[in-house]
Amino acid sequence: MPVIGRFRYLERPAAPGVRPRGVLVLIHAFPLDARMWEPQMSLAGHGWRVIAPQLRQFGDDGRQDPPAASVDDYAGDVIDLLDALRIGDAVVGGLSMGGYVSLAICRLAGRYVQGLILADSRAEADTPEGVENRKRLLALVGEKGPQAVVDEMVPKLVGATTAQSRPDVMARVRALARSSSASAISGALTALMTRPDSSPTLARLHVPTLVIVGAEDTLTPPALSEQMRQTVPGAELAIVPAAGHLSNLEQPDGFNAALAHFLEHRV
Repeated sequence: MPVIGRFRYLERPAAPGVRPRGVLVLIHAFPLDARMWEPQMSLAGHGWRVIAPQLRQFGDDGRQDPPAASVDDYAGDVIDLLDALRIGDAVVGGLSMGGYVSLAICRLAGRYVQGLILADSRAEADTPEGVENRKRLLALVGEKGPQAVVDEMVPKLVGATTAQSRPDVMARVRALARSSSASAISGALTALMTRPDSSPTLARLHVPTLVIVGAEDTLTPPALSEQMRQTVPGAELAIVPAAGHLSNLEQPDGFNAALAHFLEHRV
């Protein structure tokens, strides 16, 4: 994984012989890491330089990073990475937690955002019940370690189709989640439960926006994505069949087709 300063990331340059289109930045979900975007690296074949930042402390090589205290910390890291790579603007997107970070980037430094992708995410802050669940998971990781959190979360991250018929995807999700340290999980849980309501940011967006969601997503169901589509002026909605919360991993062909169509026709 490339490193610049203290920042780690995956990168695939635009394919040779293809007209360069720009930079596509994809921010990973919790409790996975940047490698979840490996199926989307093929978008380099459409002329995009694809970059997937590794959020602080995530992955096997991130245990010495300073802990995150907020979603804004993650957003600041992505902005600093873009500066280090001399990237002035990009299509920015993320899945679940990555979507929260993308919205924070829009709020903090919208000039970097040429287009926006919100995958299996939401704009609202955690409900009181959601905060209590995060606190319970914080206690669980402290008492029993990261594996206990992974074991509880993974079945909720995928759709019924994947759980029943895609053991390869289930194994990949578990492997990615198991690379997360206790400090990475604790930092992310704190950031998630303290994040602000981004609904006002949605209403102020004036960049091409794609909202994409798995048809079987029970954590951020399609109805929430439809609400976001209605809030963002001119936004598009794509629903990925036979996919749950990790739609990019569960059905990469369908996810990539929706993403490529948006990038080709809207950005």
